[in-house]
Amino acid sequence: MTSVLSEHRPGSTSGPRTSFATRSAAADKLVRKLRDRHPLSAAEEVALNTLLAAKAGPISGRTVLLDRGMQPSGIHVLLDGWACRYTMLVDGRRRIVAFYLPGDVCDFDVFLLAGMDQTIAAITPARVAVVDAPMLAGLAIDHPPLTQALWWESLTAAAIQRAWTLNVGQRSAKQRIAHLLCELYLRMDRVGLVQNGSCALPLTQFHLGDACALTSIHTNRALQELRRDGLLSLEARRLTIHDWPALVDLAAFDPAYLQLSKEPGTSGDRAALG
Repeated sequence: MTSVLSEHRPGSTSGPRTSFATRSAAADKLVRKLRDRHPLSAAEEVALNTLLAAKAGPISGRTVLLDRGMQPSGIHVLLDGWACRYTMLVDGRRRIVAFYLPGDVCDFDVFLLAGMDQTIAAITPARVAVVDAPMLAGLAIDHPPLTQALWWESLTAAAIQRAWTLNVGQRSAKQRIAHLLCELYLRMDRVGLVQNGSCALPLTQFHLGDACALTSIHTNRALQELRRDGLLSLEARRLTIHDWPALVDLAAFDPAYLQLSKEPGTSGDRAALG
C-alpha cells in the first residue's frame, strides 16, 4: 500500500495489532449490510469475521490501496474509515467515482482485471482486510449463502454507480450535492453509524465537488444554500439532517437503488427528522 501524498510517493504503513474484541467483530458492519437482505447463520457470520480479522490491518489516511496500472491480488474490505475511487485527468483534475464507507467492499471486479484502470485510496485512517482469490473461493465453498449475499452487495454497488452517473448528468449543482448527501446518510444509517439525525462526514468540499463534477465555487455555493434553507448542517466533520423530507424532495432522491429493507423514514433517527 502506498501513501497518496501530493507527490504520490510510495511508502508503507504499520500499526498495532488489533485486540481480540476488535478481531471478534471485524466484519460487523459488512455483516449488518448482508443480513439486511440475506439472513446469515451464526456459522456464516463467524466464518466471515474470522477471515476478515485474520487479514485486517490499520492504514493511514491517504494510503493508496490499489493504484492505476497495478495488478490486483485480492479484494479490499473497508472495516472502518472512509476511502474513495478516482481517476486523475491529464490536466491534473481528479474525478471521484465512488466513496467507500465502513462495511464496503471496494473492488468486486479485481479478479477479472489485468490491471487497475483507476485508483482506490483511503480518505481517513482506516482498517482494511485484503482477501485473495483462494480465500474467497474457500469461503464460497464452505458457506454458499455468503456467496449469494456478496453477489447481491456487488449489484448494489453497480446500482450506486448508475445513480451517480444520472446525478451528474441530470441535476443542478444544489441537487447533486443534496442527492449525494442523502445517499451517504442512508448508507451510514444502514451500518448503524447514524445517531440523532447525525453521522460522520470526513469529506472536504473538494471531495464533494470532485464526486459531483462541480468546481469548489459551485460546491461551496450549493452547501451554503442547503444550510440557509435549514435542510442540513456540516460542522466538525459531521453531517446533521434537519429536514429529511424536504432534502429528499429537493434532490429528487429515490433510495430504491440502495436496496434497503426498510423505507427511509421508518427508523427512529430518520422518523424524527420529518
